[in-house]
Amino acid sequence: QAQKAGVAAVLMQSTRPRGLLYRHPMSFNGTIAPLPVAIVSRENAARLARLADQAEVRVRLKLSNQTGGAFEARNVVAEIRGSDKADEIVLIGAHLDSWDLGTGADDNGVNVALVIDLARSIKALGLKPHRTIRFVLFTGEEQGMLGSAAYVRSHADEMDRHVAMITFDTGSGKTLGFDLDGRPELRRPVQEALRAVNGLAGQSGLELSEEALDGTDNFDFLLSGVPNLVASQEWAPYLPNYHAESDTFGMVDQRNAKLNAAIAAALVWGLANRDARPAPRQTRSEVEKLLKQTGLDQQMKGMSQWDDWESGKRGVSK
Repeated sequence: QAQKAGVAAVLMQSTRPRGLLYRHPMSFNGTIAPLPVAIVSRENAARLARLADQAEVRVRLKLSNQTGGAFEARNVVAEIRGSDKADEIVLIGAHLDSWDLGTGADDNGVNVALVIDLARSIKALGLKPHRTIRFVLFTGEEQGMLGSAAYVRSHADEMDRHVAMITFDTGSGKTLGFDLDGRPELRRPVQEALRAVNGLAGQSGLELSEEALDGTDNFDFLLSGVPNLVASQEWAPYLPNYHAESDTFGMVDQRNAKLNAAIAAALVWGLANRDARPAPRQTRSEVEKLLKQTGLDQQMKGMSQWDDWESGKRGVSK
């Protein structure tokens, strides 16, 4: 719309105070924005706005960005094979990539560490789950969930075998519960799995919401009908630092990170060892009904994702 209106470039005000810059994707489908975009510090952007209220303001913008050619990035995948239900998969993942201003410690290095530590602990204890547990570090999440979308495409023949997908993507904030992503039938299986850690270290109880999310690595699993869960975490210390220069190791809440890992372990182990699947895989018509009931369809249209769903490029095929 801005391009149609003749806008030459977009200046975005940083949400962070005291001159702190941050980065954010300009598109949510992996495409490059058609207009030049720059982040301006919060204080300077506010000054520009004040000046613009008084008279015309002219800005000279010089950007030296370069866009290279295509290249291949890789997800990191490992698994612990199950025993009697080895063909069924419970997947836990986090995204490996980060923005370049900070180190990506809270977004999302701490949860990459959670996934690795969970795999290492189960292996070290010599435990054997009934179902296979797969551990995935997705790349390209910040550019439009590219790694998880590619995983779903390349494992399309295996999607019927994925009984649940879980992702953590809100730094080291305390886990408050999980979003069931529009699947109320997941409530009881998840409650049963989490029973072992309710009350852990002063935890008052883990809440389950039926809210459905677009914007992290669960999304293409949702579109493919796979039961999926996103950890609902306290926003602090995540919000002040994610995508910013301040997203460094010193900002990670190490105590919460360890508690989050314990909660993740209970959930994954519980789902991998229960007798029945937590929920069936949905058909295309069932997924479309979910998208409309939860309002995800409108979000997808706003983020240029709906066409890929309608064309069958993304999502369950039938």
